Amino acid sequence: MKKTDVFCDSSALVPLFSGQSGSADSRPLLNRKSVAVWWGTVVEITSGLARLAREGTIDGPRMAKACARVRALREQWIEVQPSERVRQIALLLLERHALTAADALQLAAALVWANERPQSRSFVCLDARLSDAARKEGFEVAP
Repeated sequence: MKKTDVFCDSSALVPLFSGQSGSADSRPLLNRKSVAVWWGTVVEITSGLARLAREGTIDGPRMAKACARVRALREQWIEVQPSERVRQIALLLLERHALTAADALQLAAALVWANERPQSRSFVCLDARLSDAARKEGFEVAP
């Protein structure tokens, strides 16, 4: 597995692909670093984009372009795969923090990516609750 510089939560990636506000916060960091993500991140991004399309925030052509960008960048990502260790850590995180199951899995995957030593490792997230939990676990949270 190649070394990566940053772990990204889907909350930081959906704005990048959709062009929403918040994308400017994440874009510079992502443009200069390789990215690790949770195995389910592509599903979460697609869900977020589909929701924006249903709400009329993005139109059909923009949705198609965003999905094509997701597919292209996915080839470059490192995906942390589902594992028993990810599940064990997620269960512990749910006891320590007020997280959803999906957020606990995201943070658990980040901890596995960091070999459970998150100090000096970057976690990119736009979700306040998940950012707070990641910070408490020892990550440097951006933006």
